[in-house]
Amino acid sequence: MKIQESAEDYLETILILRNKLGRVRSIDIVNEMGYSKPSISIAMRKLRENGYIIMDDEGYITLTPDGMEIATKIYERHKLLTQWLTQIGVDEITAREDACRMEHAISEESFEKIKEYVLAQ
Repeated sequence: MKIQESAEDYLETILILRNKLGRVRSIDIVNEMGYSKPSISIAMRKLRENGYIIMDDEGYITLTPDGMEIATKIYERHKLLTQWLTQIGVDEITAREDACRMEHAISEESFEKIKEYVLAQ
């Protein structure tokens, strides 16, 4: 299931906001990511068309099972890579920023090995 990095970021953000707020609307994503309302509207339409989210009549966004799978995977990578980078001495802000870039590019094999290493510490 290969999708664009930006779509992964949107799905991850929806998951994080859902965990924080309970319910998510497009305006919450605008506020979290700092993008314009039209940009978020276009992105949400594409995510809906591709079956990653559902939007109800009140504008609340729900991740579909496929969307949840991607969001959970990316969020796990982000958290674990941030943890690993801070463990090896990278400052927290840089670690979060680098983890955000790495989470999209790292292979499943490399991520699993890093995960094994971090969890063994």
